[in-house]
Amino acid sequence: MKVAVVGATGMVGQVMLKTLAQRGFQVDELIPVASEKSVGKKVEFNGRQYEIKSLEEAVQSEPNIALFSAGGSISKEWAPKFASVGTTVIDNSSAWRMDEDKKLIVPEINAKSLTVDDKIIANPNCSTIQLVMAMAPLHEMYGMKRLIISTYQSVTGTGVSAVQQMNNERDGVDAEMAYPYPIDKNCLPHCDVFQENGYTKEEMKLVNETRKILNDDSIGITATAVRVPVVGGHSESINVTFEKPFSLTDIRKKYQNTPGIKLQDNPDVNQYPMPRFAEGKDDVFVGRLRVDESFENTLNMWVVADNLRKGAALNAIQIGEYLVENKLFK
Repeated sequence: MKVAVVGATGMVGQVMLKTLAQRGFQVDELIPVASEKSVGKKVEFNGRQYEIKSLEEAVQSEPNIALFSAGGSISKEWAPKFASVGTTVIDNSSAWRMDEDKKLIVPEINAKSLTVDDKIIANPNCSTIQLVMAMAPLHEMYGMKRLIISTYQSVTGTGVSAVQQMNNERDGVDAEMAYPYPIDKNCLPHCDVFQENGYTKEEMKLVNETRKILNDDSIGITATAVRVPVVGGHSESINVTFEKPFSLTDIRKKYQNTPGIKLQDNPDVNQYPMPRFAEGKDDVFVGRLRVDESFENTLNMWVVADNLRKGAALNAIQIGEYLVENKLFK
């Protein structure tokens, strides 16, 4: 089993390597790939040092699976080249998510749609993954009419430069900034770039990707995405209106029996999800479940997940595990 990790030196790439090792994913030959300036350097995996390869070298190695986390432009150019030699690409960028010919996969929800012919598979946006993990079971039970989402997103979602900006601000260091404004002791209602409709790209990802994953364009969805000075994970305040009446007892039972979901919902002892405790964990944490008393058949909830782990690396690796288990690769 040859596995390439494209973007192996980045934040998500590093978590991918760690998660591959922790989950015992079969890797007989690792092919770490990074930018030209990193070629020849070493990364550690499972106690061994591996030399970073170029994209050209990686394609020539014809890996069985390539995990991409190197940005949309790299994915657009190189994913088809890997696919042309028989490699199955699992891509973490936004490059292929809304392509009609590519599947957008959260394994717990729609992995069964995958076939051996799917050579480029899209990994959803981090904030979308935790949203649909929490919403899919309820959509199945009650049918969602409308979703209103407000996100509180970690600086790690932007990358190393944003974490460095926050740390520089905390240390009083005047240095290059990843954001147009300070992030420490601040909230920026600005995740990704603004679109013509006034929403950011991140906000529209939540709308479009959710509909695609759940295969339902009838759901009304609107979002406001906010960057906050946090490193552990993304948080989401969700207001959802259903087609049918719901029961909080039944919802809690459903979540307690849904793989990948951890219910933390006991206000009496101050139990609720927080990024501080989600960091490094595989689950999506759900809590603050309560009836919206202002609107019929409507529920409020709070959802938290480690955006680098379940929101990126783990989800991609779970797709790989499904491919291996079902022999859906070269």
